[in-house]
Order: sequence, then structure tokens, then C-alpha cells
Amino acid sequence: MAESIIAGLLRQGLVYPEQITASHPRTTRREELAKKYDIKVYEHNRETVDALNDENSIIILCVKPQRLNGILHELKGAVTENQLIISIIAGAKIETIANALNHKSIVRTMPNTPSQIGQGMTAWTCTNEVSEEQRRQVSAMFSALGKELHVENENMIDMATALSATGPTYVFLVMEALTDAGVHLGFSRHVSQELVQQTILGSVLFAMESHKHPAELRNMVTSPGGTSADAIYQMEKGSLRTVLSKAVYAAYQRAVSLGQKSGK
Repeated sequence: MAESIIAGLLRQGLVYPEQITASHPRTTRREELAKKYDIKVYEHNRETVDALNDENSIIILCVKPQRLNGILHELKGAVTENQLIISIIAGAKIETIANALNHKSIVRTMPNTPSQIGQGMTAWTCTNEVSEEQRRQVSAMFSALGKELHVENENMIDMATALSATGPTYVFLVMEALTDAGVHLGFSRHVSQELVQQTILGSVLFAMESHKHPAELRNMVTSPGGTSADAIYQMEKGSLRTVLSKAVYAAYQRAVSLGQKSGK
């Protein structure tokens, strides 16, 4: 995800390569990032923050939740008053970061994987100490990855983690299942996959342009006694709605749980 942000910022011309510094523990990965984006990449996180020349710079925390405490310990005392911290760490609470770094200007956010191609959905929230100028910078940054949405409180980030950030997982699983169904009917996997991908893409674009409720769109393509009616009957019989609802809620509970663990 960190690389997606770097690529998006450079693609949109929001910053120059010399304005970006990054860190990674592996030498090969550092060399790869430096060569690909012409940026400076350090081995240690503290080195990266110390190398920032602008006191109004933005520090983005992009690590696995299990590494949060180590990162916070490493950066303690390194963040200056005017710098902005953005966290995309799943479940990590603003309070946890603020207390560990003794810093108040914090944004918590959760992009999703389509951000890698500029088609992401990013929900974010922030503390009151984040200035209007910084908020505009955050909005511009995540607009470079697709669409961004400022939400009212931190619980909504956990909710967005379950719905939009984890969302591609649900879509990919449905795509896989539909592709397998096509193979079962007799299509080659390549043909079945192409049919499924374009159908899902076209359906999403049609839904966005029509501005209609999904139920209304579904009714438009469901003729009495037709193929869609039979298909919907089987999906409802299999409790597809309930399964999806349970999946989203399970992801939400996991996000909350990660936040509780990271705060310890």
C-alpha cells in the first residue's frame, strides 16, 4: 500500500521524487524502490524521519499491525510539532499513536487494493489538531489513489476496513466462484474469466451512472419465470445476503480486535 501511495502521488504530480523518503528493512526492496521511483530509501524508520527537511512534512505509517509498537518506540521523540502523521495500519487507534509519540496531529485511514491502479476507495478521519491545510493535503493525496471520504469518527474507519478495505476480497471470491461455474458449464477458464470480469466491471459502471438502488437494477434484469429469477431463488435459498453480512461483521470485529491488541 505504501508503494501505491508513492506511485499515486508521483502519477498525479502532487510531489516530486526528491520530496519522498521511505524505509524498508530488506536491501533488495530498498534498491528496487529507489530505482523505480527515484526516491531515497533508508533501512531504518528513524533514519527516514530524521532525513525529512520540511518541518511541515507528512509521515505515513504503513506496517502490519503486529509491528506497530516497535515502530512507535523507534519514532518516539523524532516527530516535530508541525508534522502530520497518517496511519493506514489496520485497527491502530489514534489514541495509541498519539500517546506513544506525544503527538496530536494524526490522520487514521484505510485505503484498499484498487488504489494501486488509481481506482481505490479511502475512508479517513483525523484529530481536531489537524489543520484545514493539512486536511486538504490528505484529501488530495487519497484522491490521487481513487476516491476519498472523510468520516466523522474512528469507529467508521473500522467499519470501512470491513466494508471497502476488505471489500475486494469479497468481490474476488465471487469472481472466482462465477469463473468456476463457467468452467463447470463448459467454457475454458480463460473465456469464463473474461466473461465474468467484464460483466462485473460493466455492472458496476452501469450502477454508478444510473444512480439507481441495486434492488431496482436487479428488478430491471429479472423477468418473471426467467433465468435471473431462477438464479436469484437459489442465491436467496443459499442465504447469500446473510453470508455476506456475516463476513463483513466478522471483518469489523477483527479490525476492532486488532486495535485493542495494538493499544496494549
